[in-house]
Amino acid sequence: MCYLTPYGTICYFCTPFNWGKFIMQIFNQLENIKGKFIELGKTLSDPSTMSDMKRFTALNKEYRELGKIVEVYDKYQLVLGNIDNNKKILETEKDEDFRDMAKGELIDLEPQKEKLEEELKQLLIPKEPEDERNVLLEIRAGTGGDEAAIFAGDLARMYTRYCELLGWSITIANENESTTGGYREIVFSIEGENVYGKLKFESGVHRVQRIPLTEAKGRVHTSAVTVAVLPEADEVEVYINPADIKMDVFRASGAGGQHVNRTESAVRLTHIPTGTVVECQAERSQHKNRDQAMKMLKTRIYEAAVRKHEDEIAARRKTLVSTGDRSAKIRTYNYPQGRITDHRINLSVYNLDAFMNGEIGEMIDALAVAEQSEKLKEGSASSI
Repeated sequence: MCYLTPYGTICYFCTPFNWGKFIMQIFNQLENIKGKFIELGKTLSDPSTMSDMKRFTALNKEYRELGKIVEVYDKYQLVLGNIDNNKKILETEKDEDFRDMAKGELIDLEPQKEKLEEELKQLLIPKEPEDERNVLLEIRAGTGGDEAAIFAGDLARMYTRYCELLGWSITIANENESTTGGYREIVFSIEGENVYGKLKFESGVHRVQRIPLTEAKGRVHTSAVTVAVLPEADEVEVYINPADIKMDVFRASGAGGQHVNRTESAVRLTHIPTGTVVECQAERSQHKNRDQAMKMLKTRIYEAAVRKHEDEIAARRKTLVSTGDRSAKIRTYNYPQGRITDHRINLSVYNLDAFMNGEIGEMIDALAVAEQSEKLKEGSASSI
């Protein structure tokens, strides 16, 4: 199966597969990538480019993406050069000390070569077109009553800390606090680099097993929270006829206190043709809440098309890593054991405190690797 990428047509699945032969076949493409990277660097430093912020942002984004490939490619070339030099020493050198030194370096260099080959292979796999998008992250308490709401608050903090660790911007778009702590529902708007590509695996049911604070007999209870990650739609992709929208305004609700609005600044939008309803009460300005609600509405409508795409992908693959099924139980947080288990890839980690403090990168990376593996298997099967 061949992939048409911005850097040329790349085939991973020649039969029989030979990575060494393959890497030689794409050296020209890699050189083209490096050349384009250098040219983009010159273009970005041009004052005329910097005066057009929209163009500058787009080119800078491409420059960073190409830079990741070029960095690994340069390391790979250096390792290949060192391997060739040491092999020549073994062929021509008579001094045993020099020969032993060359043998030792070759032993160290071969694993480096294999690691860099794998990195190049992963970097050249085409990304899903939605991966670079910003997202709306929705967290809702499910079964479990007050304990589910408290755990929804724990997940909200976990994702907030993760976004902070990656330098992403996170804003509360809507929230419905529980009187006992946590949230019945909370919606975040998240902006940054490759946000959907990272967070798309988080959609589904998150189950918690722990002793609630209200449990007098010390029994472990099971509660559930649903998480939905929606890729944000661009203006040109979703057109909504203003005549199809019903807008209601109301006072912001919450657990009470100084943050509750005393004016009707909260906004509810209903898209009449689809019955889609969104609410926003995060801002004190009705105008700002309406703008945010419109963005949320477009994202929900766009997400329906993305979910269909994900379902089609999942139907071709053996696991649920890329499924659009939001009702699937994906992860269990077991507090007595200090364990988090992702059921899609059968991976358990035992760092619950750190995990709930935002250090979820290891799990997300494992899910990304599983998805990439599925893509490779899918392509390999298609090439037979």
